[in-house]
Amino acid sequence: MPSVTMTVNGQEVSRDVEPRTLLVEFLREHLHLTGTHVGCDTSQCGACVVHVDGASVKACSILAMQAEGGQITTIEGLATNGDLHPMQAAFKEHHGLQCGFCTPGMVMSAVDLLKHDPNPDEDTIRHWLEGNICRCTGYHNIVKAIQHAAKEMRG
Repeated sequence: MPSVTMTVNGQEVSRDVEPRTLLVEFLREHLHLTGTHVGCDTSQCGACVVHVDGASVKACSILAMQAEGGQITTIEGLATNGDLHPMQAAFKEHHGLQCGFCTPGMVMSAVDLLKHDPNPDEDTIRHWLEGNICRCTGYHNIVKAIQHAAKEMRG
C-alpha cells in the first residue's frame, strides 16, 4: 500500500492509503478531522471544501495521493489558539447557518473568496458560492456573514 505525506493544519502527517482513497476520506477516516463533511459524493454540494496549497478544493473530487506534499487546511485549522477565525465568528454572529452541515464548506470557500476579493459585493459572493449548496437557508445571512468578515479582515 502506498504512503502519502502532507501537512494538514500545520502538522506533517503520513499514512498508508489505498490509491483510490479520496482526500475527504483521508481527512475524516485516517486523521479523524470530521469537520470536513461528505454531502453528495459527486462534488456538487461543497460540504467538503478544504484549502489545498491555499486554494479551495472539494475534497471529494481529488485523491489523497494528489495532495502528496501539499499544505491542507480544514475547518479545524482556521481557529488560532482557541479563537475563531473572523469568518467563523461572523457566521456565528450573523446566524449564517441553520443545521450546520454545509457550514464548514461555506466558511472555507468564503475565506478563499476574500483572498481573491477582500471587498466583494453581494453578487460576487453569491456567484462564488454557487458550488456550495445550503438546503436550509436562503443564503441571506451567509452573505451578511461574509460581508461582515470581509470588513473585519480588512481592518
